[in-house]
Amino acid sequence: MYLTGDAAQAEDIASETFVRVWAASDRLRVRTVKAYLFAIARNLHLKGLRRRSRWVSFPADLPDPGPGPQLEAEGRERLRVVLRALGRLTLADRAALLMRAQDGMSYEEIAAALGLSLSAVKVRIHRARLRLSDEEGR
Repeated sequence: MYLTGDAAQAEDIASETFVRVWAASDRLRVRTVKAYLFAIARNLHLKGLRRRSRWVSFPADLPDPGPGPQLEAEGRERLRVVLRALGRLTLADRAALLMRAQDGMSYEEIAAALGLSLSAVKVRIHRARLRLSDEEGR
């Protein structure tokens, strides 16, 4: 009790001390059993202090920076809707839209990659965006 100042911690240390003495297989290397017990208790207390010194206390009202379960569920549902809508687009429309939105390619690069005219690429991307926004609105 004089080491910790806390009755609960003192009881825990005393219990652990006697468990360690009971489980010890080697002979005592000190002159008295009392000195042996106090040495174990002191070492357990110091070990606990070292462990607690690494702990950091957080305020109880610390806000969670991540989205809540409601927002996560809404995001997953929105992703399912968008993926479903993307699956309904023609292959050329989907490719043009993804090259522009996901890969950040210019209209000229998309036209060259798909073998289409610049105006055809712009029309395909515009129509694909309209179809996606229609699907999301449903």
